[in-house]
Amino acid sequence: MSFRKVNIIISVLAVALFLLVLHHNFLGLSSLLRNEVTDSGIVGPQPINFVPNALRHAVDGRQEEIPVVIAASEDRLGGAIAAINSIQHNTRSNVIFYIVTLNNTADHLRSWLNSDSLKSIRYKIVNFDPKLLEGKVKEDPDQGESMKPLTFARFYLPILVPSAKKAIYMDDDVIVQGDILALYNTPLKSGHAAAFSEDCDSASTKVVIRGAGNQYNYIGYLDYKKERIRKLSMKASTCSFNPGVFVANLTEWKRQNITNQLEKWMKLNVEEGLYSRTLAGSITTPPLLIVFYQQHSTIDPMWNVRHLGSSAGKRYSPQFVKAAKLLHWNGHFKPWGRTASYTDVWEKWYIPDPTGKFNLIRRYTEISNIK
Repeated sequence: MSFRKVNIIISVLAVALFLLVLHHNFLGLSSLLRNEVTDSGIVGPQPINFVPNALRHAVDGRQEEIPVVIAASEDRLGGAIAAINSIQHNTRSNVIFYIVTLNNTADHLRSWLNSDSLKSIRYKIVNFDPKLLEGKVKEDPDQGESMKPLTFARFYLPILVPSAKKAIYMDDDVIVQGDILALYNTPLKSGHAAAFSEDCDSASTKVVIRGAGNQYNYIGYLDYKKERIRKLSMKASTCSFNPGVFVANLTEWKRQNITNQLEKWMKLNVEEGLYSRTLAGSITTPPLLIVFYQQHSTIDPMWNVRHLGSSAGKRYSPQFVKAAKLLHWNGHFKPWGRTASYTDVWEKWYIPDPTGKFNLIRRYTEISNIK
C-alpha cells in the first residue's frame, strides 16, 4: 500500500471520528435542554420540558431539591411568572419549579421563561389532562373556577412530582418575600400529609366576603343541612384553612390515598350538592376541609398573608406588608388587574411578556409608600 493511500485512510478515519464525537455531543446537549417524557403508562399530567441550571446563581449541588408546584393558566400567566421570579430571587436553595398548564399554553410559557431575566430558573412544564376531572366537577356559572381544570391540579401532587417525597404548592397570585427554604422546612406532625395556614390565625384577619358573611369556618364551605355532611361529625365552627399555599408530605399523601379521597368527595358533591350555596371562596376548599379535618399541620401565618385581593383598599400597614414572608392576592382583585392593592409590591417581580400577549390592566398608578 502506497504512502499516499495510508494518508487518505487516516484522514477519512479522523473525519469519521470527529463527526462521531460531534454527533454524540449534540445528542447530549439536546437531552440536557429538552427532556421529553414518553412513558405512555402514566395517565394525566406529563412533564414536557426541562431547563437546567447552567446560568443559575451559585447553588450547592448537594442541597436537597425543593419542588415548588404552581398552576399557570393562559389568562393568569403573568401571575405565575411574578411568583416564580420572587421565589428565585429570595433564595439560594436548590429549587425546581413544576409549572402545571394546558397544552395550548406550554409554548407561550416556554418563550416567557426563556427571557434573559428568567434563564437561570430550573423548571419542568407539566401538562394537565382535564379528562382527570370527568364526572367529578359540576359546571356552575356562578362558580367560574368550576370550569377551570388547573384549579384542581393541587389534588394530584403525587402525579405532578412523582419522585418527590415533599413539595410546596402555591397559587399564581402570590409574591414570596422570604426564603422558600423556611416554608419547605415547616414541621409536619406524624401522620399528617399537609400543612396549611388556618383562617383564624392572627396575621390574616377575618374577612367579610360579600354574600357569604364571615367565611372562616367549616359552615361557610359545607352544607350542614345535608345528611352526609352531618354524619361526618365535623364541628361547623371549626376554623377553615386556605388551600392556596401548603406544604405536602407526599409519602404520607400516597399512603393515605389523599387524591382518591378528594376525588370521592368531588363526585359526591356532583351527585348530592354538598358544598355551601353561599360558597365564595375556592371550589377546591370543601373537599380538602373534609379530608384534612383535624388531620393537618399548620404553617407560619406570615407565610400566607392573604386577602390582598378581597378589595381594592389596603387592609395592612406598609410595615406589615414588608415583613410578610408571602403575600397572597386571593379574591377578585388580582394585582395584574385594573384595580388592586399593593400593585407596586407585585410589579417589582413582574417580567413583561416578550410575546406581548399578556398585558397589565391599569386604571391609575398606585403608590404604597413601602420603603
